[in-house]
Amino acid sequence: MRQFRAGLPIPALILGLTLVACSDPAPTGPEAPPAPAPTMLGDVDLNQPLRALGTEPFWAVEITPQDLAYTAVDAVEVRASNPGPTVQGTTAVYAAAAPDGTALVVTLIATECSDGMSDRLYPLTARVELGPETLNGCAASVAFLNSQPAP
Repeated sequence: MRQFRAGLPIPALILGLTLVACSDPAPTGPEAPPAPAPTMLGDVDLNQPLRALGTEPFWAVEITPQDLAYTAVDAVEVRASNPGPTVQGTTAVYAAAAPDGTALVVTLIATECSDGMSDRLYPLTARVELGPETLNGCAASVAFLNSQPAP
């Protein structure tokens, strides 16, 4: 067998170079997690902050990636961890429970909605179940709501 000047047989040298060439490159540092793919309901990205709201009585549910927060006039805020939506066709459902066990279920439907008190049209219809109470209203992304004139 022919020897390379450094004393290694040529086949062993070729094998070593092949292994080095085929190995994974050295890590360059922690990679940022990829951004979540949009979860769309109609034209609304459910990964963005959303707000569902209704009138008579006035109420709102803020939906962020972290939690759902129900507020209403003369009511105690109810907050629950956001489990993420279950999307089926034109409906998305967030089913959560507050720390005290109160069920908070927000159903968003991809149908245009009017709040009945303004000329604003919302891209989603909302139904909120808070314990035994059911409320109906409208919903949109917070960005959409911030871009519209105040009702």
